[in-house]
Parts: sequence; C-alpha cells; structure tokens
Amino acid sequence: MWESESDSAARHKYGDGILTSNKLSVKTQGFLQRGHSWYVATDIPSDFLVQIGEANFHLHKYPLISRSGKMSRIIYESRESDVNKVVMNDIPGGFEAFELAAKFCYGIAVDLTAGNISGLRCSAEYLEMTEDLEEGNLIFKTEAFLSYVVLSSWRDSIVVLKSCEKLSPWSENLQIVRRCSESIAWKACANPKGIRWSYTGRTSSKISSPRWNSNSINNDMMKDATSPSKNQLVPPDWWFEDVSILRIDHFVRVITAIKVKGMRFELIGAAIMHYATKWLQGLVSETTITFDETSNYGIGNSLSSSSGSSSGSNWIKGGGGGLHMIVSGGTRDETSTLQAKEQRMIIESLISIIPPQKDTVSCTFLLRLLRMAIMLKVAPALVTELEKRVGMQFEQATLSDLLIPCYNKGETMMYDVDLVLRLLEHFLVQEQTESSSPTRHSISEKHLGSNLNAKARVARLVDSYLTEVSRDRNLSLTKFQVLAEALPESARTCDDGLYRAIDSYLKAHPTLSEHERKRLCRVMDCQKLSIDACMHAAQNERLPLRVVVQVLFAEQVKISTALSNPSLKDVETFTQPMVTNRKTLLEATPQSFQEGWTAAKKDVNTLKFELESVKAKYLELQNDMENLQKQFDKMLKQKQSSAWSSGWKKLSKLTKMTSVQNHDHDISPRSNNLASAEQNRKSTRRWRNSIS
Repeated sequence: MWESESDSAARHKYGDGILTSNKLSVKTQGFLQRGHSWYVATDIPSDFLVQIGEANFHLHKYPLISRSGKMSRIIYESRESDVNKVVMNDIPGGFEAFELAAKFCYGIAVDLTAGNISGLRCSAEYLEMTEDLEEGNLIFKTEAFLSYVVLSSWRDSIVVLKSCEKLSPWSENLQIVRRCSESIAWKACANPKGIRWSYTGRTSSKISSPRWNSNSINNDMMKDATSPSKNQLVPPDWWFEDVSILRIDHFVRVITAIKVKGMRFELIGAAIMHYATKWLQGLVSETTITFDETSNYGIGNSLSSSSGSSSGSNWIKGGGGGLHMIVSGGTRDETSTLQAKEQRMIIESLISIIPPQKDTVSCTFLLRLLRMAIMLKVAPALVTELEKRVGMQFEQATLSDLLIPCYNKGETMMYDVDLVLRLLEHFLVQEQTESSSPTRHSISEKHLGSNLNAKARVARLVDSYLTEVSRDRNLSLTKFQVLAEALPESARTCDDGLYRAIDSYLKAHPTLSEHERKRLCRVMDCQKLSIDACMHAAQNERLPLRVVVQVLFAEQVKISTALSNPSLKDVETFTQPMVTNRKTLLEATPQSFQEGWTAAKKDVNTLKFELESVKAKYLELQNDMENLQKQFDKMLKQKQSSAWSSGWKKLSKLTKMTSVQNHDHDISPRSNNLASAEQNRKSTRRWRNSIS
C-alpha cells in the first residue's frame, strides 16, 4: 500500500490514533468481557443495560447521557419512570462500534484506525454525540481523523471505503463514501513521478502497492537515496488491484470520480476489465492485460483471470464457482439465486460505466460480457447497449467469441444466430454513419482503406461463422440466407468461404429439395470462386446442376482470359489474387472443415492434370474445326458448279426442239433464228467458262 508522508505528523497530533475524553465521570480501568457480556471495571454497580443482538453491555446512565443525546432522550423522555434497559439492534457498526463509543463516554482511550473509524463515525451520529453536549465530542474527533489522516492516505482511504460496505445508508448520508472515492480518484490521477515502489514482500506474481508522496501534485520527486526503487518507473495500472477489492457500487463511485478527473479512457477500460476478471470468474479463461512501456497502455486480445482473485474481501460467496454451478448444474436454491443476482448487478454496473469511446475495451471482453448478460437475463436496454458497443468493434471479434449458445427456451438452435445478425446490423449502421458524417471528407485515404479492410475481415468472420453453425440441423434456410446476404457484395472479394459454408449446410441437410438448393446457392457468386473452389464445385454432387454449369462456365471464362493473355506477367497477376485469397480463407476456416478440404484436395490435384489435357484438346479441336470449315467451303463451291452444268444441258435440248418445230418456216426467219440462237449459245458458253 502507499502511505502519505504526513501520516506520522497527523497521528502524532491525534495521539497516534488514541482518542480520549477530557471529562472523567466514573473512574474505571476498562471493560471486562465475559462471554457475550461486557462489564465496566469499577466499584460502582451498573444501572443500565444496552442490548445489541446477543451482546449485553452493563453500563451506567450518567456517562452515557452526558455525551449521547439519544441515550439522554431515551432515559428522560421514556414513559417508564425508571428505564434500565434499551435494545439497539439497528446501531451502525454493531456492538464493536458501540463498545468504542461507550469507552469514549467513560474516558477510556480508544485507538482509532482505518478499520474502525467509519463504524465509529456512524455510531457517533446514531448516538447523537454532538458538540452541543460536550466540546470535543465523538463526532468532531472522528470527523477530524477522517479528514486529516484517512483521506490523506491511499491505503486508509481504500480500507475505509471497504469498511463502508456494511454501513449503508449511514456512510452514504455522512458523505464518507463520496469523500473516500474522490480521495482515491485524486491519487490515482496524480503524477506517477511522485510514487515510489516498496519492494518489501514483493513477488513475481503480485506487485505491492506503491507509496505515495503527498507533494506529488506539485510534481516534486521524492528524494530518498536509500530507496531501492528510486529510478523504477511506476506502471499506469498500479492502482487496479487495490481498487478491484471494492464492492461494485463503490467501484462505480471511484470510476465515476476518476472520469471526472480526466483520466484516459483506455486506462479506465483496462481497470474495468481487471475488475471483471476478479469478480466474474466465469467470464474469461485465457486472457491477459498487458501494458507497453512506451505508450503506457496496451490491451491484449483477451483478459486472463487474476491469480489473486481470491485475495481481499470476497463479498460474493463462492466467487465464480457459484456461477459455474448455476450453468452446469442448474441448481435453484437460495444461495445460487443470490449469487446470480449479484453477478447480474455486477454486469449491469460494468456496462453502465464503460466509456463510450471506441476501443476502450477489447471486443473479446464485450462479447463474453454479452454472453453472461444474456444468460443471466440482464435488463434488455443494457443488453442492446452492449450489442451496439460490440458492433462498433465487430471486425476485432473472433469465431470462438461469436459461438454464443442460444439461451432462449423457445429456440431449438444450438447457437444464437439472431444475435450475430443484430451485431452485424449494428456494424453496418456504424459504417454507414461514419461514411455519411460531415467530417468524412477530411478523412485520409488510409482511413478509407481501413474501413474496407474492416468489412473484408467481417466478411471472412461471417463466412467462418456460417460454416460452423451450418452443421446445426435446426438452422433454417432463411436464417442462413439472411445472414449470408446481410453484407454488401463489395465486402467479399472471393466467395470461397461462402462456398464452404454452403457445402457444409448441404452436407448437414441432405433432405433439401432442388428448389431449396438453388435458393441456397443464389447467395454465392460463381465468378468470385478461385480455381481450386471451382474444381471442387465441378465434382460436387450436392450442388444443383445449374450451379455446376455456372461454375464450369465461369472457369472456362477464366481459362480463356488466361490463354488469350500473351504476357506472363498478366497471367501471374490473374492467378495471384486467387491464391492469396485461398490462403487467407483457409486460415479463417474452422479446423473441422479444413480436414474435409484436405481430403478433397487430392481430387483437385488430379483435376489439374486433366485440365491441362483439356486445354490441349481444346486447341486441337480448334485446328480441326478450321480444317473442316475449309473442306466444307470447297464442297459447297463444287456443288454450285455442277448445278450450272445441268442447267446448260437442259437449255441445249430446249434449243434443238425449237429448231425442229420451226423447220417448215421460210429460210430467212430460220436463218435469223439460228443466228440468234448461235449468238445466245456463244454468249452462254462464254459466261459458263468465266464462272468455271
């Protein structure tokens, strides 16, 4: 713990915490305890009994009424003439605090500490030990100790705030909680240069709290040549462990006060995650919080459960084990119900104090907190708020975090697909809001590229999620299709992941009709499939025939494009993106599907050799087609020439018959006819020769 250098001076001023009364009315040497009864060590017999629970205090009236307004009113304003007993079961602090107050009334020295000061202050208020009865009464002295000693010390402020958990609402009404919270917040936000570490008892797994210099607000370095940690830098998370021992309502008060002081939201988020790992042990299992010395802040992908989570005051009985028992065993006894209520209160409080800025906490933490919130039936408004927070950082999620079971009794599905769809919608709304904001024009191209990469990462994540949940036989085709089509087409540069999800769904649902298979395959663009995926789809018997034809056509277009490109560089640029996409998608594919893909890869290798032979045969067929076309043209010309010859023979016969019929005519007309026929024959022969 850290201490103020002014502690010794303050304790010396107040007798090192020894509180005494200036007026001695009954001489005594102290109290004697016998079982559950306390007696005053004096010769005067007691005449008044105070009963608090099972504890009985045999006291005297005069010392009590001289300093307690409540006791005076009870004794003198009672209807009974002689009151010798009073029951005070509602006194704050219990019989321990009353014992100290009674000793003060008798003038016995009372040792004030951070552990008893809050209870004694509340009991003094309850007993009305004000300055009106006696100067320097108990209220005044406890207030002075709180102000000058407790609030100047980090350790004492933590202890007092922890002790206030059993003093509600008195500690709230007396502003003890508020003052301690502000004191802790002020010291947590102080300049770290004024803090030095105490290595005494320090272990590798747990770091002790530092000592705080009261002059750190002035940025003065503590000058101590004997300090072994003089040059040691204090990490920014030094206060996490001490604050995490507080109850959730007091932790919220401290975090709220720290926000007002202006601490960085990244540190506040890290403190919230540290607190969650301590009190919600069922939340995480394999997570770590790390800090970078250069940036003073850094959060890993997840949080780890603190090894010292059982240290301090475990106000939740059973710790995280109680929650585990609720989930696994399903017990509904009173203890489990109380633990569930306490866990629900912690989650609701943590959600309400997470800073609104993006990347305050990790997306993994938000998703696991969301899982517990749904399981414990947290308020719907807070669950919706948490879903929006996840949507802001959805590109940072992992597949294992999205596999949230469906806790709705009316659903038969294994995983909550509707939840993932809502998270995706929040992500798209956030992206659309950022793109339509007025400050969008001032955003650099690098930022725009990061948004496109975010959509691409979300697309790969959704495809992997669909592949995993498609094995559920209770997953409807409509929900699969809606989730697959929720992203815009520009988010996917390659549909290999979507094809894997479709193939996995077809395997798990063999009874789908042909119409349903076609409807399922509409979510996929065959032109965005890589060569390996096309090879696999060409032999996939589960796909509809029309889809197989589309895949083959798309592959043929790719082959034709590659063959028609004479530049080797262009061919490499044509094939390289597909290889890159294939590797990227395979890395995002669940292990179970990768095994099936490996088995199918043997067929793909065989098909590659067949594809080369098909290419060669395709070229041979093109050559044969050209030869056949030439031969056909020759045959067509020969057929046309033979038709002209037969026509000429018919014309010759017709001419001869005409000459015989006109034999009886006169010489001149016949000669004219013969001359004309001869002229026609010569011209016809000339034309035929020109054609042939």
